[in-house]
Amino acid sequence: MTSYWIGVASREHVIEGVRNGICQLGHGKEAPVRRLQRDDVIIYYSPHERLGDGEPIQAFIAAGRILDDAPYQVDAGNGFKPYRRNTKFFPTHDVPIKLLLEQLSFTRDRDNWGYIFRRGAFKITGEDYQLIAHAMGFEAR
Repeated sequence: MTSYWIGVASREHVIEGVRNGICQLGHGKEAPVRRLQRDDVIIYYSPHERLGDGEPIQAFIAAGRILDDAPYQVDAGNGFKPYRRNTKFFPTHDVPIKLLLEQLSFTRDRDNWGYIFRRGAFKITGEDYQLIAHAMGFEAR
C-alpha cells in the first residue's frame, strides 16, 4: 500500500536530488530513507534556498515515487557517505505553503504550523497528499 511523505530540504539540495533521480533525507541519514517503501510518494518542502540560510522559500517544490526496495550508500566525497533511494520525479510547479495552511491536517488551526517540519520527514494522509498534488499539478498513481 502506498504511503505519502513530506521530506524537508533546502531548494538547492532538492533540485540536485531531482537532477540525479534520488531521494535523500536528514543530511544523508539512513533511518529516514529506510522508512520509505517502493512506490511510496515523497513531496519535498523547502524552507530556504540553501541549507541554513538563503532566501525563504516555504513551498512544496518537488514530488516523486520511490523506485527501489532499500536504501543504498554512496561516497559523495570529503568523507560524506549519504544513504539514498532511487526516485522518479514528476513534473510539478512550486506551491507556497501559505496557500494550503488552512486545508492541510498537519498545519490547520496551528499557530506554530512550521514545527512539524523540524522532523525532516513525516508521513501524511491521503487527503493531504491529494490537496498538495492537485496544487502542484501532478497526479501519481
